[in-house]
Amino acid sequence: MSAREILLTGDRGYIGSVLSQVLRENGFEVVGLDIGYFAECTLEPVDETYRRITKDIRDVVAKDLEGIDGVIHLAGLSNDPLGELAPNLTEEINLDAAVNLGRLAKAAGVSRFVYASSQSMYGISDSDAELDEDNSEKHPLTSYARTKWDAELELKAMQSPAFTVVCMRPSTVFGWSPRLRCDIVFNNLVACAFTTGRIEIKSDGTPWRPIVHVRDVCNAFLAGLTAPAELVGGRSYNVGIPDGNFTVRDLAEAAQRAVPGSTLTFTGEHGSDSRTYRVSFDRILTELRDWFKPEWDLDRGGAELVAKFRETGFTESQFRGRATTRLSQLNYLADENLIDNSLRWTDGAGPLA
Repeated sequence: MSAREILLTGDRGYIGSVLSQVLRENGFEVVGLDIGYFAECTLEPVDETYRRITKDIRDVVAKDLEGIDGVIHLAGLSNDPLGELAPNLTEEINLDAAVNLGRLAKAAGVSRFVYASSQSMYGISDSDAELDEDNSEKHPLTSYARTKWDAELELKAMQSPAFTVVCMRPSTVFGWSPRLRCDIVFNNLVACAFTTGRIEIKSDGTPWRPIVHVRDVCNAFLAGLTAPAELVGGRSYNVGIPDGNFTVRDLAEAAQRAVPGSTLTFTGEHGSDSRTYRVSFDRILTELRDWFKPEWDLDRGGAELVAKFRETGFTESQFRGRATTRLSQLNYLADENLIDNSLRWTDGAGPLA
């Protein structure tokens, strides 16, 4: 793809704060579009010296796509707890706004549309087999999962020779970002070990989770932009690494290795967690092997997190607070009457510049 100007929605989120830099390092011009809920949730400075549009994804208009060559669409309510906060708004934000953005992009002559989808559409697996992109059944159990799956279907229906649609389904992401999230599993375990010296797992540690580093995810989105259209057009890809499925016990033990001296306890009080699934990454690792070369494993990512925690003076209050927990930040904005019941900024409120 020869496109240079990329509209990156959700550029002020956990992944977007890293991806904006990765794109620029690879010669792309970034135009960020983000409502700014998490703009202030920074643990270190972010280089945002690129053009930014502060706007709700539901309010995108044709003018926002002028001159844009490619779109990477990250923006949305980003996990199951946020999705269940207001299922009707999840439909508006994660489905209707995504489809509208796709239609506007296609009409504007955008050549490449890369969509941040989700593996949550697979639901709870009743099989030991690794789940693949096309043949494995979809069991979207939450508003978040349903809207991600439905948006994929509608966006891929727009695929044409002039408009290449690629859907990336990342595993649960981990790793450092200036806008870190600690409400996702491995980051949570390492942060807990670092700030408290303890890791407590309430299941028996047997459930499986696919995990991938944020920089590898960014490189997958980059591959979605740059791989030949005839290869990726209309395709979905599970994003992960070789042997990228881990048990919760694996993750907890890796977190303990990252923080020597921390204690690890499995209480088992919740028994065997039913939310267990393994995902196949064969497609992305074979079809896109010339464009996607994952580099991060758990130990390297854990060491990176701990080094950054030390560098930034990361505290338990930050770990447990709204700076790194997305639902807590939205609840804070609502409690302070900074956003209304439709998750829009109230009069006079808005993100930091």
